[in-house]
Amino acid sequence: MAEGASALSLIASGDPALWAIVRLSLAVSVSAVLIAALVGFPLGALLALVPFRGRTPIIVLLNACMGLPPVVVGLAVFLLLSRSGPLGSFGILFTPTAMVIAQAILVAPILAALARQTIEDLWTEYRDELNAMGAGPARRVAALLWDGRFSLTTILLAGFGRAAAEVGAVMIVGGNIEGFTRTMTTAIALETSKGDLPLAMGLGTVLIAIVIVINGLAWGARRFGEHHAG
Repeated sequence: MAEGASALSLIASGDPALWAIVRLSLAVSVSAVLIAALVGFPLGALLALVPFRGRTPIIVLLNACMGLPPVVVGLAVFLLLSRSGPLGSFGILFTPTAMVIAQAILVAPILAALARQTIEDLWTEYRDELNAMGAGPARRVAALLWDGRFSLTTILLAGFGRAAAEVGAVMIVGGNIEGFTRTMTTAIALETSKGDLPLAMGLGTVLIAIVIVINGLAWGARRFGEHHAG
């Protein structure tokens, strides 16, 4: 009970250390999701609308990548960005940039796979109308993305929730450096091991609140889309 009261006190008092960690976490996760969307949504649309040889194995592989182990992704990014790695000359290991890269790699397959299914379902529903209108590939993609915008928004929010809750990959590539690469999840793990339960519980409370808000927004976007469609 005392730890809980202390955690709420830290939140209410605007503890600088706590809110600095929250701001960094949000900045990293938002950046990662935007990058993942720029890659994932076009890839999903391509797989949904363009038939080509090898398409089915790619879809199977993409679906499998939705469950990529975060620590394996973190290790792969670490090896790429380390001094002896192919991208080591950029010197971005143990920086927020490295954390963004790791989160984007984790989230991109999720966005791509879910977007592919959404756009493929819409294509099945509107194929005849779009063909009758003589819509070309670009127009088809634009029309289906617009029609599925609420579902895609839900997918985007789900991707953000996945990124915000990540700990393994960002711990490996970020190093959990105080004041520089410490996120909510890595700070919770560290502070719990140190016995600083009020800060850990305060960060946990904020993280849960963010997840609830994200899920509420996703639910609201879906409901709004269903009402709009109706």
